[in-house]
Amino acid sequence: MPLYPEIEPYDHGMLDVGDGNRVYWEVYGNPRGKPAVVLHGGPGSRASAWFARLFDPEAYRIVLLDQRGCGRSTPPASAYETDMGLNTTDRLIADLELLRRHLGIGRWLVWGVSWGSALGLRYAQTHPDAVTELVLTGVATGSDAEVALLTRGLGQFFPEAFARFLAELPEEERDGNLPAAYNRLLESPDGAVRARAARAWTDWETAIAAQPPRSVPRYEDPVFRYGFARTVTHYWGNGHFLGDGGGEDGVVLRDAPLLKGIPGTLVQGSLDPGNLLGIVWRLHHAWPGSELILVDDVGHDAGAPDMAQTLVAATDRYAGNG
Repeated sequence: MPLYPEIEPYDHGMLDVGDGNRVYWEVYGNPRGKPAVVLHGGPGSRASAWFARLFDPEAYRIVLLDQRGCGRSTPPASAYETDMGLNTTDRLIADLELLRRHLGIGRWLVWGVSWGSALGLRYAQTHPDAVTELVLTGVATGSDAEVALLTRGLGQFFPEAFARFLAELPEEERDGNLPAAYNRLLESPDGAVRARAARAWTDWETAIAAQPPRSVPRYEDPVFRYGFARTVTHYWGNGHFLGDGGGEDGVVLRDAPLLKGIPGTLVQGSLDPGNLLGIVWRLHHAWPGSELILVDDVGHDAGAPDMAQTLVAATDRYAGNG
């Protein structure tokens, strides 16, 4: 099924969520349609109007937001003076609840990509009465094992890029928590140190995720690059602020049975690096009522044509649900 046509939002605003933060939101589609909220990836990315094209605009009321510190939300993580201690998973979940009530929504479908899938899963586990269904892609759960894979673990597959990635760190930091070590550089009072670290971090992300010619245009914007690298290392270096009670697999996978009664569709590229840990398969088998759809020859890329078509088909299937 092709993407739906481009449309403009019919409403937007800035929501005061406390802590001096304001979250940008916008709404597309049918004001009387089935509510759905889109959670972008990162942590540290931003919402894109492209996401709205995955939903039938006649059937859905589609809510997009920039998570705190991201995109048009303020204060931005790209501003060095922004207090990142106020940017945690529990606060993001509280922001979602404030936005849901602000928009007068009782329950909504939660759509998430990459980090947004982990956030959506934890939101549904802690607020099941607010969630009608979940549609997740580039599935992640925020476990320490996933972070270790995406940093040190993939080094054996990309040895040259990994050597450059390590070289930016002080020697004594290279055997420990790599995202935390990078975050310390990104919080340096020296702007040149911060800039080099942001470039090195996004070069590594590009090496492990992008298709040839291995270039990601948004990483060429130094403002976005710094805000993104600062946010993702803040989360990855601190266990995604999910607590340490989940054991080896992490709290989200441990608590998958809490999703019983919430239908869900997991759309995963067969070449997604996260599959090396089997997380998406274990999540599916631990979550009663979920379905797993594998898309061949696609990596961690929701925008790939076959992936996008499968995501549209998933939202179409849920459009008629109450």
